[in-house]
Amino acid sequence: MNRRRLSVVAVVAVSTLLVSACADTDTTTGGGAPVVGVDYPRSDTDFWNSYIKYTPQYATELGLDLKTTNSQNDVARLTSNVQTLISQDVKGIAMAPQDTAAIAPALQTLATKKIPVVTIDTRPDQGDVFMVVRADNRAYGEKACQFLGAKLKGAGKVVMLQGDLASINGRDRTEAFNECMKKNFPGITVFGEATNWDGAIASQKLQIRLTEHPDIKGVYMQSSFALAGTLQLLKQRGLLTKPDDPRHVFVVSNDGIPKELQDIAAGNIDATVSQPADLYARYALYYLRAAIDGKTFQPGPTDHDSTIIQVRPGVLEDQLSAPLVTLDGGVYGGVPSLKPDDKSLWGNNIG
Repeated sequence: MNRRRLSVVAVVAVSTLLVSACADTDTTTGGGAPVVGVDYPRSDTDFWNSYIKYTPQYATELGLDLKTTNSQNDVARLTSNVQTLISQDVKGIAMAPQDTAAIAPALQTLATKKIPVVTIDTRPDQGDVFMVVRADNRAYGEKACQFLGAKLKGAGKVVMLQGDLASINGRDRTEAFNECMKKNFPGITVFGEATNWDGAIASQKLQIRLTEHPDIKGVYMQSSFALAGTLQLLKQRGLLTKPDDPRHVFVVSNDGIPKELQDIAAGNIDATVSQPADLYARYALYYLRAAIDGKTFQPGPTDHDSTIIQVRPGVLEDQLSAPLVTLDGGVYGGVPSLKPDDKSLWGNNIG
């Protein structure tokens, strides 16, 4: 009788251990979908608001449940948000750290807890992530350089409204633009202005440069954050003219938001590089799902018109396509472009 009772107790104990083990490794909610966290980096630009809009759509398509936070371009808040998401038992986190150096401790914490991370738009300077999803940001600077160099016929003055140089994106776009200009268009003078992705700072610095150098003929904005202020300033100075007007200042942006496409069609700006907000959302979640499912990837071409590269040991980056967009859809310095009404552009397909 005692032996039989001991056997029953043992079976119950083993069953309890098995249930506990399953609970520790469960990656789903009660409905069966893995729970992942997405930290939105900011919600004060059309580009990131578009990314925010796309994210729940692709989560549903991929069978994921979402927990979301918003770090508002503040790395301390992002670090706090990571702790919040960990406490909510997420099985993976997507983030877009704007300060790519300061995020390393948070990545170390997530690595210790074996929570996979996908970064979007930016690549951390240190630390391991499962995948980086971004476009080739050096190509952004190169494309902007080739377009402005062709339009200015290799001579004149341009202002580059840089992002935050604490961000890999700001550094990549800045370095590539400067290197391209130096190599291909030495007759063009570039005034680089750091703006911390802040439209008010960008407008103030552009105003100072235009006052000092009224013969400036080109502006490269590293993001659409500076679009409204730049157009307002050009209008105030009588420089917001059609491209065939001698007073016209050629403006190139980055992002591909609907307003940029409309402004290219209207002749207010001249070009942009369409950064794929929709694909950032799709493939951030795609790679989180893959990490949860135990999949791995290698450098090389993908099935979605991009290339995975190894940026350093343990870190892969899926470099998504980001086309140049111009009014005529022409080729500039060997760089092909699309017209602003092209239906393949995400900025023409957002509701």
